[in-house]
Amino acid sequence: MSSENNEYSNQNSDEQKERVPFHFRRVQRKKKPCAFCADKNFKINLKEPLRLRKYISERAKILPRRVTGTCAEHQRYVALMIKRARNLALLPYIGN
Repeated sequence: MSSENNEYSNQNSDEQKERVPFHFRRVQRKKKPCAFCADKNFKINLKEPLRLRKYISERAKILPRRVTGTCAEHQRYVALMIKRARNLALLPYIGN
């Protein structure tokens, strides 16, 4: 019985050594593919506000690349089209 306890305690101590505190763990997230790079025919037009709403939050802020999954080049283009659509009053400057 004592040998069983030793084996159990050794396993338990090994598991504790391998554990990493939560704030040190890195979460590996799968990168979203850019919708514009994946489909060359998919284009954003400032006169299509329903399509542009996908790239703004409910408070009408432009969503970042890590949320939308667009590449840097297309994110700049999306931001430009959103800003132009706001100037034409197709999209709101502020949300509810």
